[in-house]
Amino acid sequence: MRNDTETSGGAESSSRPEGGELAEIDRIFEAQRRAFQKTPFMPADQRISHLQRLKSALVDQQEAFVTAVYADFNGRAEDETLLAEFFPALEGIRYASRRVKRWMRPNRRAVNLTSMPGRAKVLYQPLGVVGIIVPWNYPIYLAVGPLTYALAAGNRVMIKMSEFTPNTATLFQEMIRRTFKEDHVAVVTGEADVAAAFSAKPWDHLLFTGATAIGKHVMRAAADHLTPVTLELGGKSPAIIGTTTPSMDAAERIAFGKLLNAGQTCIAPDYVLCPRQRADAFVSDLKTCVPKMFPDMKANPRFTAIVNDRQYKRIHGLLEDAKQKGAQITEINPAGEDFTDTQKMPLYVLQRVTEEMSVMKEEIFGLLLPVLPYDTIDEAIAYINAHPRPLALYYFGYDRRQIEYVLTNTHSGGALINDTLMHVAQDDLPFGGVGSSGMGRYHGREGFNSFSNIRGVFYKPRFNSSRLIYPPYGRRVHRLLYRLFIR
Repeated sequence: MRNDTETSGGAESSSRPEGGELAEIDRIFEAQRRAFQKTPFMPADQRISHLQRLKSALVDQQEAFVTAVYADFNGRAEDETLLAEFFPALEGIRYASRRVKRWMRPNRRAVNLTSMPGRAKVLYQPLGVVGIIVPWNYPIYLAVGPLTYALAAGNRVMIKMSEFTPNTATLFQEMIRRTFKEDHVAVVTGEADVAAAFSAKPWDHLLFTGATAIGKHVMRAAADHLTPVTLELGGKSPAIIGTTTPSMDAAERIAFGKLLNAGQTCIAPDYVLCPRQRADAFVSDLKTCVPKMFPDMKANPRFTAIVNDRQYKRIHGLLEDAKQKGAQITEINPAGEDFTDTQKMPLYVLQRVTEEMSVMKEEIFGLLLPVLPYDTIDEAIAYINAHPRPLALYYFGYDRRQIEYVLTNTHSGGALINDTLMHVAQDDLPFGGVGSSGMGRYHGREGFNSFSNIRGVFYKPRFNSSRLIYPPYGRRVHRLLYRLFIR
């Protein structure tokens, strides 16, 4: 969900973590591995109890987490922490708790003709020790979400929190320490070199949320141990406005998706594809919608800041590059405020953008919104398909045939029709990327499966029907079987 190297992950580093930090990771990892070997399978009631314990701990620390995230961002809207992190995390725990028993139930499968009589079953076993690497943009939700499904599947878990949200990381570490034994769930902190060492451990499964570039390093490190990975990355998620869709309908919902967390969201609409004749009207509609949501921004505690100075400068670098290369910039700054002495920024809408501009090459992860005109829906689809597959795709329109046409002819990790962001909060939908936007899923039943060994088991009775196909070959029974199968 992050686009730059400022993500906790398996980035290559010239330095090694301090011996104490590395030793601590090793010590906890080995303790969890021993604990799993001692108790390789937890019954459903025990898993549900663990999830309920996590839920109670989060509820008890709600106000403290809001304060910690606000401090880490130098201004994060309380409502956004609750709506985008806390409530989805709690709802995810409730959802999983109610379904663990059903998910764990062995699944009967069909038996082929030559294997009868016999029975086939799928068993769902815990994998063992799971590693989770958390980014800074949604540090609560992106820690609790994977943890929920790892616990539902009966695993031991270690979590590496981002160094760029230190207050939240420390609070989360303390909460987990009070809630779980260290050999069951543990949290570690540290700089990027600690994350690199963390990603190189021989996990039974490793989940990383962060930048595509860092995801490549994580995957390389995991390959040394053939560690299975789930990579939740990012990319440039498009929003398509249909050829007959009222631009105001789209503008309001795109504005919400872009402004939430100041655009620092992996599935935020990265750019808009708009019918050429209505592109200016769409920008005008944004100028109407944004002030209704945020009449002022700079001193508004409900408007989130860019997380740190490095990110602020990166985003403004993209803006300046676009200006120098000829982009038309519309600043949507409802109160006309001066943002030079703050980490907050208004929304900038960019038109006349080109592929040479950095803003069209990199995931933006901030309050810049390019608007690209198109003449036909096929042209819009061709543009999307000519670029790496995104984490999300948004389409605004009410024509069912065109909706199906867009969904059939594009690829993305997830898709949402006539809104933004909300698909990630649907616990029964799998969430993840495709291609450069990631691999694997960790919501819903698919999340439980990701952290489980899906083990096929075949049972044979005492009567050995397989003797029918044993050598010597060429017997009458073999000829009969060949006729049965080649028909």
